[in-house]
Amino acid sequence: MAFCTMQFWGAALKKQCSMNVILPESEKFKPPYCLLIQLHGMSDDHTIWLRRTNIERYVSELPLVVVMPDGARGIYCDTVLGAYERHIMEDVLGFAEKYFPVRRDRMGRAIGGLSMGGYGSMKLALKYPQKFASIVSHSGGFRVPDPTKVGTPDQPVIHRDDVYDIAAKLDVRKAPAIRLDCGKDDFLIDANRGFHRHLVKLGIKHEYREYPGAHEWSYWDEHVQQALKFHMKHLKV
Repeated sequence: MAFCTMQFWGAALKKQCSMNVILPESEKFKPPYCLLIQLHGMSDDHTIWLRRTNIERYVSELPLVVVMPDGARGIYCDTVLGAYERHIMEDVLGFAEKYFPVRRDRMGRAIGGLSMGGYGSMKLALKYPQKFASIVSHSGGFRVPDPTKVGTPDQPVIHRDDVYDIAAKLDVRKAPAIRLDCGKDDFLIDANRGFHRHLVKLGIKHEYREYPGAHEWSYWDEHVQQALKFHMKHLKV
């Protein structure tokens, strides 16, 4: 695999931004490749997936470009801290499609993440189902304050980026393939069980799994391997 770190202008954030990218090198793969956007958690940045997991090795035999952007602490929403939803959907996706040999259709795109990134990937996949073939959330935090009020005293729970409400408005016939998992000892296990029940109630087809483990990198390193298999099953390679 080839690896690079990109510094680029993020128009949505009006600042210089960073992302790490893994690219296929094997001669048995021919471009254009499928694209996976992999999101980090609240306390991390664009380097963390490569530093704390073996994702580069796990994708070494896959025709997949993996883009790992820096979402700061913006919850992947448009907030007073910055337009992080637009950054992912316009800046990051646009840069990847302009400069890397990736597919530009729904069946060539996937998204995933952990914790804050689990919420972010789920929200973006359900809000823009025409953009993604599949989504995998690890240990997602599905009940978050109003992202438009982050950094202010007033932070109501129900808001336009409430993933429960977004799921309720989704046309189930257009839903991407959905998978979510969480460790049984994770402090977010109840949030994941609750969102699983919500999807069941709405009749939205998905996979839900609980495994031994907590909110920790040993858990995510193990289960990102299953996530990659899930994505490759639903992407049109």
